[in-house]
Amino acid sequence: MKYPINYGTILITRKGARIMAKKIKVLIVDDSIFFRTTIKKGLSKTPDIEVIGEAFDPYEARDMILSSNPDVVTLDMQMPYMNGVEFLKILTPQWKVPVIAVSSHTQSTAEAIRAGASVFLQKPGSADELNRFNVELVKHIRSLTGARPGTPDYAAPVTPVRQNDSFRGIIAIGASAGGTQTTAAILKALPANIPGIIIVQHMPQEFTRSYAENLDRDCGMSVKEAGEGDVIKRGQCLIAPGGDRHCEIVKRDRQYCVHLRQGPKVSGHCPSVDVLFQSVSVSAPGTEAVGIILTGMGSDGAKGLLKMRQGGSYTIGQDEKTSIVYGMPKVAYDIGAVSRQASLEAIPPLLLKYLEGYRDND
Repeated sequence: MKYPINYGTILITRKGARIMAKKIKVLIVDDSIFFRTTIKKGLSKTPDIEVIGEAFDPYEARDMILSSNPDVVTLDMQMPYMNGVEFLKILTPQWKVPVIAVSSHTQSTAEAIRAGASVFLQKPGSADELNRFNVELVKHIRSLTGARPGTPDYAAPVTPVRQNDSFRGIIAIGASAGGTQTTAAILKALPANIPGIIIVQHMPQEFTRSYAENLDRDCGMSVKEAGEGDVIKRGQCLIAPGGDRHCEIVKRDRQYCVHLRQGPKVSGHCPSVDVLFQSVSVSAPGTEAVGIILTGMGSDGAKGLLKMRQGGSYTIGQDEKTSIVYGMPKVAYDIGAVSRQASLEAIPPLLLKYLEGYRDND
């Protein structure tokens, strides 16, 4: 019998288990022959990944996607005839292939994610950056294999939370790969007077501000990049800044405030979802907080969410079917950190139901 795994199958025979490898097919789309060659050379060192084609522009890419059916596409944002964002808007509704957007210009990040890219990577400018780029590219190619490139833009009508709602706490959210779209879909479905939200989304430092600004335009509540000492208040969502500072919650004068501190990576990340959730479990214990863990690779956030739940907080984990990468929410569910597991579409109404005073039995 065969059991599916990420990159092939395990064939069980009388002589034992034998891995039947299946390479991940990658299509490179970039008008720079130098950068196409650079990506191809970096991926050639990885035995489970195969570059099945290179395209100079979106028109070549369209034909190659149809003919070769790649598992992942790397897409430059600046190309002749049609830029990457325009191509994404045409591509993602028609072909369910994960896209890794690549550009030298970080201002393209939010547009690329909104248009359907799963991940955004900045082009390297030095040898050290190239090594890091290759590592990140391989990591994301592997994690996105078999996953949808985007998440549905859930915008079903919701009933505003009552102004006199008894919930006076905060909502803490953690996400990684695929989380930019997933988080945006959830925030768009929530009312303007939602209790205060704090989010750690794994994202480079230069991207979090533009991401918050785009969400602010699209969502009912106000959204901004978090700053030291910011108060988490009703009707506002704060996005932890990327970089080398962890985002923690502290309680001052009966208000929940943001504390940004430098420190080493925790669970492989800075800022870390685990650090956020653990601080929430201390500063907003029990029913003063709700924790939500969304799509993402690895395990960051699982232990912190468990501390929240053990302290009496209500916790929600995204399900496998709607997660772009079912890593973080899976680990959280497996260790018992999740009170309720739900699809992307079900998370906003489930959250609102809890905030209005209803709580399912665990």
